[in-house]
Amino acid sequence: MQIFHSVEELPAGFGPSIVTIGNFDGVHCGHQAVIQDMMARASALHARSVAVTFDPHPVRVVRPQTPLRLITPQEQKIDLLTQTGIDAALVLPFTQALSRLTAREFARTVLQDALKAIEVHEGENFRFGADAGADVRALSSLGEEFGFKVRVHAPTQRRGTVVSSSIVRAAIAMGNMRAARQLLGRPFEIFSAPAPGRGYGSRYTVPTINLAPYKELLPANGVYTTCLEINGERFESVTNVGNRPTFGEESFAVETHVLDFHPISLDENTQLRLRFLDRIRAEIAWPSPDALKAQIGKDVAHARHYFALSHARSRFKPKS
Repeated sequence: MQIFHSVEELPAGFGPSIVTIGNFDGVHCGHQAVIQDMMARASALHARSVAVTFDPHPVRVVRPQTPLRLITPQEQKIDLLTQTGIDAALVLPFTQALSRLTAREFARTVLQDALKAIEVHEGENFRFGADAGADVRALSSLGEEFGFKVRVHAPTQRRGTVVSSSIVRAAIAMGNMRAARQLLGRPFEIFSAPAPGRGYGSRYTVPTINLAPYKELLPANGVYTTCLEINGERFESVTNVGNRPTFGEESFAVETHVLDFHPISLDENTQLRLRFLDRIRAEIAWPSPDALKAQIGKDVAHARHYFALSHARSRFKPKS
């Protein structure tokens, strides 16, 4: 996938293109459905498939007082868009100036002049332009003026739930990892590194790893069955997200206990990929460290049972 960070980076003669515009936070099943249809149309029309997105997320510019934690930070979002197989992504720096651009100016400068769009694909709730003042009907009218057609997609549903970034975000924030997986089409995951100052050496021999502070979206405080990837090696694990009230001090951490651990090469620059598979329980203040230790044993047993069932399902192949 080609990645352009401004319309000026686009090569001369770029296009014709089939385009979809959005923030694509999460690159969830709804985004994927629109992108797959866009790609099919691009193939049929011998055009390029292009996703137009923004950095930073527009909410962080137009409503900086509104807290927004992303499902997928920019680097991960671009990687997920790459995996869809689209031809190109145009990542526009979202500035105050861009936020004031009218829908007509955006359609002319980006869709017509820069991308030579012949078709634009959007969900029915899509809005754009200054103050998000234009909808898909306005986009269709602009398409008549600037030479592109508009295909409006109905919302994607999973098990009766409409898929949207806000709904995915809410599921994760509640700790509902099963719902998040259904809506995303994959487990929710974060990328981080080991917490600094923990004495990590070239060979790490303790099965508990604290992640560095993570500023984007995390699941609700609690204990989760997880999978931790270190240097390309996957470890089944149990992760606590939250404070540690049993010890009388509230210090937020994402702490992962690795099952069947063996010493590994690890330092504070090692990238960790943590997938959240299922919620085991809420975070609880236990009456003593011994009570907590006993509960951790139960949490580990719960996770091992989860993985045993998962492995059994993956081995089962019904006869055709």
